[in-house]
Amino acid sequence: MSNQAPVVLHVDDDEDIREIVNLSLETIGGLKVAQCVSGSDALSKVAEIQPDLFLLDVMMPEMSGIETLSRLRKIPGFEKTPAIFMTAKARADQSAALWDAGAAGVITKPFDPTSLPEQIVDIFAKARAAS
Repeated sequence: MSNQAPVVLHVDDDEDIREIVNLSLETIGGLKVAQCVSGSDALSKVAEIQPDLFLLDVMMPEMSGIETLSRLRKIPGFEKTPAIFMTAKARADQSAALWDAGAAGVITKPFDPTSLPEQIVDIFAKARAAS
């Protein structure tokens, strides 16, 4: 990736959240966003999308965000793709599990759509610098 905006693969089962995140990241942040409704949807589309960053809801039916990330990381080329989790559950023990799963960042819901792009870009930049 060069100086272009990162391509964000956003995975969330909630249509309203997907819409808000998409508007926030694309309109306010100028980021490129591809969205999936589930972990299995993301697994089937990740190679086509070629994201620079995963933005994953933690609690989804069928496959959690943590499981989704684990399975995405097994796909060649995505082993080190930075991942940010979004969660409504921000207790310390729950956040620790997200960091242990390989999170580059954790964003708590509800989030501020006006500052979300800056948060995402900041976490992405730090993850890239650390790799």
